Amino acid sequence: MKRIGTLIVILQMIIAGAYGVNNITELTKKANKGDAEAAYKVAEAYCNGTDVAKDYQKAIGFAQKAADKGNVKAMNLLGDIYREDSTTTAKAAEWYTKAANKGNAEAQRKIGICYIGGHGVAKDYAKAAEWFGKAAEQGYAKAQYDLGLCYIMGMGVAKDYGKAVELFQKAADQGDSDAQHNMGVCYESGNGVPQDYGKAFEWFQKAALQGNADSQVNMGMCYANGKGVAKDDVKALEWFQKAADQGYPKGQYDLAVCYANGYGVKQDLAKAVEWYEKAANQGSAEAQYMLGLCYLHGEGVAKDYNKAAELIGKAAEQGLASAEYDLAICYVNGEGVPKDEAKAVELLQKSADQDYTEAQYALGQYYFKGAQDYGKAVKLFEKVAEKGYSAAQNNLGGCYANGYGVAKDYSKAVEWYKKAADQGNAMAQYNLGRCYFDGTGVAKDYVKGVELIKKSADQGYEKAKAEMAKIKK
Repeated sequence: MKRIGTLIVILQMIIAGAYGVNNITELTKKANKGDAEAAYKVAEAYCNGTDVAKDYQKAIGFAQKAADKGNVKAMNLLGDIYREDSTTTAKAAEWYTKAANKGNAEAQRKIGICYIGGHGVAKDYAKAAEWFGKAAEQGYAKAQYDLGLCYIMGMGVAKDYGKAVELFQKAADQGDSDAQHNMGVCYESGNGVPQDYGKAFEWFQKAALQGNADSQVNMGMCYANGKGVAKDDVKALEWFQKAADQGYPKGQYDLAVCYANGYGVKQDLAKAVEWYEKAANQGSAEAQYMLGLCYLHGEGVAKDYNKAAELIGKAAEQGLASAEYDLAICYVNGEGVPKDEAKAVELLQKSADQDYTEAQYALGQYYFKGAQDYGKAVKLFEKVAEKGYSAAQNNLGGCYANGYGVAKDYSKAVEWYKKAADQGNAMAQYNLGRCYFDGTGVAKDYVKGVELIKKSADQGYEKAKAEMAKIKK
């Protein structure tokens, strides 16, 4: 009976908070008598709201008592508290430095982060790398990861992918999912290690199974593209779904793409719109752009030019080249925005400057047909033609044939017409056929000319159809 009574008392103490509120009371008494560890624990309780109401001022008071007695954990805690307020980041850096100088690895990493972002101290990548290094030497995984990033980006240290991999490996072996993810990225790209998609997949999987959203997306991409694992659209979808369910915009976007195209799931444009919208609301430029296209074409949602232009505009503001191009087309056609040629040209130029092929070609067309600056048009057509864009190859052939922006050169005209014609471009087939008819830039060959013009006519090109009608007479 005595034993049962004792158990009842213990249970009552637990229910009453003997190991909670009462414990804080005892710790507070000890703290007020100069016990540094007790003062730290009380400060932590007030900071986290554990068994007491959150009170940062009381937390600071008790942490200060402990820190003044050399308690490193309290110094680190003071840094954390002051870091929360943008007006007291200098104090945060001061306390992190004190703890870091006493060898606390966590504080060493945190002051390194302060130097990276210029929080409470002047930005100094070299000092950041130095502090990350001190913490990394103590085996602190997060610092090993951070120092690895410094070596990847050349921040405060010379770029060294091999050194980065070495550090990522150390952190990854301790189970750090970010480091595991980066090991996957290194194997996928061949930076610092020989390219190995199989090993990349293994590392992505380790991180993904810990809930790392970046790696979950990369797992999806591995399955979608058959890199390091057999292609499997259903499994790709599953991994995109896992990342999307965490609210990760890249996962939401990739999931939307699957629904839009029927990859691993029955095509469902409405579902695609739903996921594009979730990602777009988080600022994903790609999702904003694709959602805008859905509204522009009425796919999965009612057609709405105003909404389309608004969304495509948001993506364009973030510098997405494809969005800049399509917004330019909206200004050309007056879809969702007033017609504005100058604005369209401005956007096409921005997109073209990012080497976006369609924008370069459209801008070339503008300079050729609108502004009639043939020199600029030719330069743009050349850029696009070299990429294998058949319409630009045909246009470039026309420029050489007529001396627009370049000296007339029929042999070059034929060369460019042929490149476009070989890709099935109907206009180029017709133009090349005419060259063979007339012996312009090439030896006359009536049979070859007819063959090319017939190919063009079969594709519905009106000039070729008319020519074939004459030939048949």
